[in-house]
Amino acid sequence: MAQGVAWAARELGVPATIVAPEQAPRAKLDAIARLGGEVVKVPYERWWEVMVAGSYDGADGLFVHPVQDERVMAGNGTIGLELAEQLADVDAVLVPWGGGGLFTGIASALAVRSPGTRVYAVQPETGAAVSAALEAGAPAEASGFAPSFVDGAGAKVVLPQMWELARPLLAGACAVSLDETAAAVRLLAQRAHVVAEGAGALAVAAALARRVQGKRLVCIVSGGNIDADRLAAILRGQTPS
Repeated sequence: MAQGVAWAARELGVPATIVAPEQAPRAKLDAIARLGGEVVKVPYERWWEVMVAGSYDGADGLFVHPVQDERVMAGNGTIGLELAEQLADVDAVLVPWGGGGLFTGIASALAVRSPGTRVYAVQPETGAAVSAALEAGAPAEASGFAPSFVDGAGAKVVLPQMWELARPLLAGACAVSLDETAAAVRLLAQRAHVVAEGAGALAVAAALARRVQGKRLVCIVSGGNIDADRLAAILRGQTPS
């Protein structure tokens, strides 16, 4: 998301300021810098406050919310349109959930074009806020939340606005362990020659663990920004801390 904003700003000839949590991978931060974006790193709690407020006092200009902006969700929805156009008889689509914008965009498109297709949210066990919300019937804080190498997904709580939009579209939610996620990253690299970050491998991990039933599952691999040392550790059979 940040790279997309930085790229668009460069094309338009305007500056872009990206607010990122301190533990953001170097691979992502370097990519933003190459595109001309200025990165402001803040503690995770401060970053979450920015997500909730939808604004950042430390920079002037238009604030583009990475999750709740309707145009961002509409852009994500083109993935759902492509799935409906190119694949038939899909039982379920598994989508990583960071803040819900990717899920909501894809699920909204499929609800119109392929209403029989079930769409599931996938999060790491260390940030299974969607599962907590489904259990409580409203946004509720996930137990055992902790930042991990799956930095692009998982949260303490579902943003209320996203819950209202996503709830009617959710067939369910599932959580996978960090070990299962690392194994999926490894499998994608070794078998498919696809480099996926932790969040990008969540859907594959859920499918391999049979968290979702169906003969034909589609896994959304949503990102490949992973630091080289973390990828090397995963390829050695380890799970990054």
